[in-house]
Amino acid sequence: MPQIGLGVYKVPEDEVVDVVLTALEAGYRHIDTAALYRNEAGVGEAIRRSGIPRDDIFLTTKVWDDDHGYDATLRAFDESARLLGVDDVDLYLIHWPVPSRDLYVETWRALERLHADGRARSIGVSNFHPHHLQRLASESDTVPAVNQIELHPWLPQEASRAYARTHGIVTEAWSPFARGKVLSDPVLAERAAKYGVTPAQFLVRWHLQLGNVVIPKSVTPQRIRSNIDVFDFELDLEDLEAVSRLESGVRTGQDPDEHGA
Repeated sequence: MPQIGLGVYKVPEDEVVDVVLTALEAGYRHIDTAALYRNEAGVGEAIRRSGIPRDDIFLTTKVWDDDHGYDATLRAFDESARLLGVDDVDLYLIHWPVPSRDLYVETWRALERLHADGRARSIGVSNFHPHHLQRLASESDTVPAVNQIELHPWLPQEASRAYARTHGIVTEAWSPFARGKVLSDPVLAERAAKYGVTPAQFLVRWHLQLGNVVIPKSVTPQRIRSNIDVFDFELDLEDLEAVSRLESGVRTGQDPDEHGA
């Protein structure tokens, strides 16, 4: 699983082909979409048009809240695969636990079936708190490969990252820039200038050094290219500690315990 990917949340179907092609040309080999985004067909078209072998691209999609439940999840996967134009995906995620519906364990069993059948090479979850993960552990036989969560300097999610480390789960960061809001923080601007990079590049590097997989989203070609150009510098301990002091608990999305309530 490449540690940097491209997220395509809210990228319209008529724009996503060019966005994904730009990313693939820039060296990305990890694309993250979801049924909710309604752009899976465009993502699949871009992959085909790129000329890059399918096996060289790590492709993630997700089952949405309305399709929780065993049979509904299997049908949802079939539809995502049809739109993407693929027989299998590299990673299939439960998008949210939606505890009010109390179907995420049943949904997880459908993902286990897809994994056993070879249609989802890896399976995981998104927006799960440790207590959601503990329930999966107690009621199923498979540990999620990935937990994709909102994660940025204001919300570093230490408890979730610690649980993931202990149980061999990869932490993947969505909204790695707090939807762009954290990029204007003067601390980040000052620290980024020290390395001659943008605040976004500085933060991508921060995520990498924490061990996160990170999926920054952009539709601007220059920023798409810039966000992956982060392998020629390394943050020192002082800078890592400066970022840690920005924690405020602020979320840009919903708390998973409240989503779908």
